[in-house]
Amino acid sequence: MGLFRSGEVVGIAEAALEFALEAAEDAHPDEYMGLLRGEDARKLGYDWAGTVLTDVLVIPGTESNPVSATVDSNMIPNDMRAAGSIHSHPNGVLRPSDADLQTFGRGKVHIIMGAPYEKTDWQAFDREGNPVDLDVLDIELPEDEFFDFTQEDIDEELLEEGVDRREDAVDRRPDDDSGWGER
Repeated sequence: MGLFRSGEVVGIAEAALEFALEAAEDAHPDEYMGLLRGEDARKLGYDWAGTVLTDVLVIPGTESNPVSATVDSNMIPNDMRAAGSIHSHPNGVLRPSDADLQTFGRGKVHIIMGAPYEKTDWQAFDREGNPVDLDVLDIELPEDEFFDFTQEDIDEELLEEGVDRREDAVDRRPDDDSGWGER
């Protein structure tokens, strides 16, 4: 386990780290920026308390260039699983800049990745910018359903509105002569 106390961030899922490293490489020579979310380690099958970083959120409206990346703060979700940030330094330097330190106040851990974005080209930091050890965990992440409804739920709701989307049905609203709903 890393330097974080029990109840803090205890590791990062290998799949999340690989995603971020690939995204940073794709964004090169510009910086890449994302936010980190985590799950309780116990929900992932571990017998210790703490958070495992499991997701990298790409925030719409993020602007980047070779020396900075800026997240549109209006687009940041209000998320109880928020855990920190992850961004790249195309110059390969794995130390936080003064601008980085100003953004490190939110979240428990912040990761900087550097070119050439290999598995060892990253470093985690605490809120003050001190390097911390963070274990990379080879875990099977649960598949989150992006939507909390299914196609069947949609079809049922449409039927209630008078639209039949079942196979071989003509899709029309009652009293609709426009033909727009026909297949």
